[in-house]
Amino acid sequence: MPLQLHALVAATLFSAACLDGAATTLSDGGPGAGQAKGGGSGELDGSSAGNAGGSGLDGDGGSVGSSSAGGTTGDAGLGGGGSPLGGLFSQPMPWTKDVAALPKSVESDTIIAGLTAAGGWGVPTFRTDISITVQRAVAGTPLRTFTPTSEFYSPDCDQVALPVPVGGALEGENGYSCTNDGDCHLIVIDPIANKLFEMWRANIGASFSGGCAVVWDLAHAYDPGVLRGKGCTSADAAGLPIAAHLATSDEVVSGEVRHALRFILPNSRIQAGMFVAPATHTTAPTSGGANLPPYGVRFRLKASFDETSLASQGARVLARALKRYGMFLSDGGNIPLTVADDRFMQHKWSEVGFSSTSLDALKVSDFEVVDMGPRANGKNIDCTRAP
Repeated sequence: MPLQLHALVAATLFSAACLDGAATTLSDGGPGAGQAKGGGSGELDGSSAGNAGGSGLDGDGGSVGSSSAGGTTGDAGLGGGGSPLGGLFSQPMPWTKDVAALPKSVESDTIIAGLTAAGGWGVPTFRTDISITVQRAVAGTPLRTFTPTSEFYSPDCDQVALPVPVGGALEGENGYSCTNDGDCHLIVIDPIANKLFEMWRANIGASFSGGCAVVWDLAHAYDPGVLRGKGCTSADAAGLPIAAHLATSDEVVSGEVRHALRFILPNSRIQAGMFVAPATHTTAPTSGGANLPPYGVRFRLKASFDETSLASQGARVLARALKRYGMFLSDGGNIPLTVADDRFMQHKWSEVGFSSTSLDALKVSDFEVVDMGPRANGKNIDCTRAP
């Protein structure tokens, strides 16, 4: 079969309003952003735009808005798993691993210097995308089948019926119609089935069409080096679960985020064709040199960074999470950090004073690289689904 280097084919820039009301142009590489089955770089300078993923958990595993760890309600914000590990998955996963005490990678200085020299983040400051919606299915939520588009890749993606909550919305949209030609992620957590459903480029009306759809089993002990399958994409280019990496207003209001976050970079600033675990996939438009970060790299905010210098409570909570758990390079685009839209959350970002500019002060040089495993060359790896 052909190499699993799939592609975003849309080329229309997408603007969405962030929490603070400012329209921010967003860009996201999509599930296999610019891979060999299509074109497009997923950057503002010439490809599809869109947003990043969304969460749906309160990072402490308690009830909605709870600040207590290890709650037993199973609500976990929109999470459903109620995992005391922090987040959706009940088994230990790379993104729930505390890396604060790990030594930095021997490649850290080289990668940080390389990214700085290449221009740093995709925008001048460490801006935050707050546009991904994450929903929760309840008993009776209708399941809908979909017609795959050309952006559905086999065997990477799952053609299954997806829960579509009544009154919900796609990423960057007011409803389920993908009207702005953005990434239009559909992200739904089903606490009854204990599953996470994520789809890229959904478009739902009288009919339902969509690109790559994936199902994550929230109780499964995934092999951290394989996840759903080495060489396989997901609704995000690196093959990772979007929702598991994105902070929500519910967990930030609780005072602690207990999982790694998601960040993205322009394709020209991602090492070409390479990935490291826990990523399982890369994309064709990546064109950066050997000194630039590969997909799956984990950045950690330096312990020396003074988070008390940040003006908002929400920014300080996220800075502490970046020190303890870091953030994974998950997709191609320009707005570096992603958190979940608060429209389906109990708490709002305004409660902790957080907006798209609250972490602008963070520079590339404030981070270091940890937990680097061996690189895999995506050009030589076809998707093989894990059992």
